[in-house]
Amino acid sequence: MARYLTRRILQSIPLLIIISFVLFWMINQIGDPLAVFAESRQKPTAQAREEIIRRLGLDKPLPVQYLVWLIGNDWMQVDVRGDGTLMEYGKRKGVLRGDFGISFVTREPAIKRIYERLPNTLTLMVPSFVLTIILALGIGIYSALHQYSLVDNLVTGASFFFFSMPIFFIAMMCIYIFGLQFTRWGWPALPIGGMYDAGQPRTLLSLLEHMLMPAFCLVAIQLAGYVRFVRSSMLEVMSADYIRTARAKGLKDGTITNRHALKNAALPLITLIGLDLPFLLAGAVVTEQIFAWPGMGRLFIEALDRADFNVMMLILMLLCVAVVVFQLLTDVVYTVFDPRIRYS
Repeated sequence: MARYLTRRILQSIPLLIIISFVLFWMINQIGDPLAVFAESRQKPTAQAREEIIRRLGLDKPLPVQYLVWLIGNDWMQVDVRGDGTLMEYGKRKGVLRGDFGISFVTREPAIKRIYERLPNTLTLMVPSFVLTIILALGIGIYSALHQYSLVDNLVTGASFFFFSMPIFFIAMMCIYIFGLQFTRWGWPALPIGGMYDAGQPRTLLSLLEHMLMPAFCLVAIQLAGYVRFVRSSMLEVMSADYIRTARAKGLKDGTITNRHALKNAALPLITLIGLDLPFLLAGAVVTEQIFAWPGMGRLFIEALDRADFNVMMLILMLLCVAVVVFQLLTDVVYTVFDPRIRYS
């Protein structure tokens, strides 16, 4: 196992480097990274703009810019002379040494903006994902064991409905019903934006009230797909020969489901979970935008809108690294659920 993990990690290093260069090239085609300076009250003069471009290394060829982003510019002759007003754009250590650059919008380290938004995203995404998995297992297994029953037909219909609905439509309907109509009817309405009420104490109850609608939208969309997946996996396993043999031996239905069927049906589900888990860090772009949730998805849209290159690169590379890590963890979990799988 150790040799397998070491080999996979070594293989992922050149892969991440290639991905980072492709992302760096694509992001550099988006727009002018210094356009945000023109929005400030003290707009830089043409000479000051050229100085910023020179000190940021944006006048260099793209491969050189990438090397500066990756390993820093200690190997370059960077002129930081002048009145000292632009010294913050001088030397860089590079991503490999923990220097992710600054945000062009806030003039703060890009990593600081991630630290500010990542906990907000995890606060929303993790409970929603856990609830989705729990409900999907319970509903999917029950639906598979009672195939073509009334409950199974209702579950199938609801799954197709929510799976076919765009999340922005569900979000807007939630706002209309639980935020607006409830107020007209004189019922307690749910907050329609943000994490807390402005000017009010930040309590757990307030956070839960603000989480209800965005979490419901995320669970509704994800649950529809997961329920269908769990149901189809269980139906395939329950028709296998070893399940019929277990029934012929007189084993109870609960024992067959929990000890034999569920464990084998879980392998495809583990693969799906391993693919979805990294995207929890990226947040839910549409949901966070609609409900004004200050998370990673909304941060990426803000960075994209204002060409905040360093923030965008950090978010995308964080997602790429998370994909590699969770795929390794998925391979390890396989050995727990299926003893036949061994890595040597």
